[in-house]
Amino acid sequence: MRKEVGKRRSTNGDVSSSSQDPQPSKVGHSSVPQPRSGAQRASGKLYEEEEDDALPDSDALPDSDDEVELDKPRPIQIVLAHEDDHNFELDEAALEKILLQEHIKDLNIVVVSVAGAFRKGKSFLLDFMLRYMYNRTSPCWIGGNTEPLTGFTWRGGCERETTGIQIWSEVFVIDKPNGTKVAVLLMDTQGAFDSQSTIKDCATVFALSTMTSSVQVYNLSQNIQEDDLQHLQLFTEYGRLAMEEIYQKPFQTLMFLIRDWSYPYEHAYGLEGGRKFLEKRLQVKQNQHEELQNVRKHIHSCFSNLGCFLLPHPGLKVATNPNFDGRLNDIDEDFKNELRNLVPLLLAPENLVEKEISGSKVTCRDLVEYFKAYIKIYQGEELPHPKSMLQATAEANNLAAVAGAKDLYSKGMEQVCGGDKPYIAPSDLERKHQDFRESAIRQFRSVKKMGGEEFCRRYQEQLEVEIDEIYANFVKHNDGKNIFYAARTPATLFAVMFAMYIISGLTGFLGMNSIAALCNLVLGMALISFCTWAYVKYSGEFREVGTAIDQIAEAIWEQRNPRKVFSKLFEVLRRRTVRRALTSVPRQRLSSNNNKKKN
Repeated sequence: MRKEVGKRRSTNGDVSSSSQDPQPSKVGHSSVPQPRSGAQRASGKLYEEEEDDALPDSDALPDSDDEVELDKPRPIQIVLAHEDDHNFELDEAALEKILLQEHIKDLNIVVVSVAGAFRKGKSFLLDFMLRYMYNRTSPCWIGGNTEPLTGFTWRGGCERETTGIQIWSEVFVIDKPNGTKVAVLLMDTQGAFDSQSTIKDCATVFALSTMTSSVQVYNLSQNIQEDDLQHLQLFTEYGRLAMEEIYQKPFQTLMFLIRDWSYPYEHAYGLEGGRKFLEKRLQVKQNQHEELQNVRKHIHSCFSNLGCFLLPHPGLKVATNPNFDGRLNDIDEDFKNELRNLVPLLLAPENLVEKEISGSKVTCRDLVEYFKAYIKIYQGEELPHPKSMLQATAEANNLAAVAGAKDLYSKGMEQVCGGDKPYIAPSDLERKHQDFRESAIRQFRSVKKMGGEEFCRRYQEQLEVEIDEIYANFVKHNDGKNIFYAARTPATLFAVMFAMYIISGLTGFLGMNSIAALCNLVLGMALISFCTWAYVKYSGEFREVGTAIDQIAEAIWEQRNPRKVFSKLFEVLRRRTVRRALTSVPRQRLSSNNNKKKN
């Protein structure tokens, strides 16, 4: 397994053996030691000028089963996405190599994660965070105008780049203003809602990153729409289900990052404009629909701190130039100015939010264990699978149609053989059952349902099975009203005793004493059975014995032919003997094990 994981990670590189925080680099020089991005690979001329400072492309790294030690940090994929079975796997070796380094494993950790829809610039934003972390003491940390943007791999275009969850291999050790040291980890996530991911995939990645991060940046485009809030509600609830029962807000800080904000005349760029905009969006009003109120109440109940930052569009060169490699001279000035405010807001020492779970600070060592526990939960089947809105609506629609059809059937049968109705002949009851069953199925088919013919057929089959189960209960209820059915067992036993008494007398008179003795034996057994049956019905005890006597009496009643009677009796006795033998075997093993323990 380790070899296989190593091969998958070979394109991203391996974990750096050093996690020391380097000295700030000069402006205009590459501030993040990282292989070239996809845009840089497309622009060979630009990269040739900096060939001496560049790390070889990750594709050129040696492919070996052994771990390759590299001097320079890079993104490491810790959660692998398997597209064939839509499952996720944790690369425990890579995670432990990063977080269990001797100088950081016992430090409290700060995890900043960026999540959201695919192709919205999450990795692009994280690379500016890396620039800040490597040059945070410099007022010009954002870099030089001609400096390509490196770090987490990113590129332009419409196809996804990041899969699973990646973290930066270097964990930054930061001194907080109160004198404590904390470890800062940057996390990149697979974009949601691409053409290759199911709703479960998107929910798993978002929930896992939210559960393990102290600050979750929810990356959105242009506005906060209602479907963004609904998806956030679904993903956070999926994460809350996986966590142990807690009596406080399960997650810490959620920062709505609105990219390409086009309405600065309504709400200004930055944190203050975002705060006013978020208050307006998440406000719970009395005249709102209950569904809208529940979404907003859920978000407030999940996060300890909510924030919003409005970020302008980076410019047309960024959006339309296929060779754009992140150089600042191609980015609009407004975007750069707001970026200078946003990144320190998340990563400045005085603003760092340490990871907590259930009120306790989490260390790097603890986070490894939490990752292992959470990934096991999402690999199992304990949690319900999130579904698309169409699928969830179609299921609810079909279940409502099933419930209505069942109700129609039950009401019709109640009119025929309900609680206060007299006994009805079994043949008439079955005919009524068939009529009401067909009416119920017709009603189910007449209801307009979502999901298509194949999807609805499964629910029709479910309806037919449930109707048959309801009919079986009505049959038992109807039989209970037949006084002769209730007296079948004692009448049968009396008939057996009377017949055995007559046969015994006749055979004794004719000198056939052996047959007479056999008849007397059967007579005695029938008498004992009758007395036992009466006691069971009176006291309610030994109900299994009473059920066995009822079954034997029913076999005799229904099979008048003596040969059929004895064959039926033999079959009943054989089944009960086998059942008793099977139940006694575990008891014998248990008793033998107890005896061994005592010895």
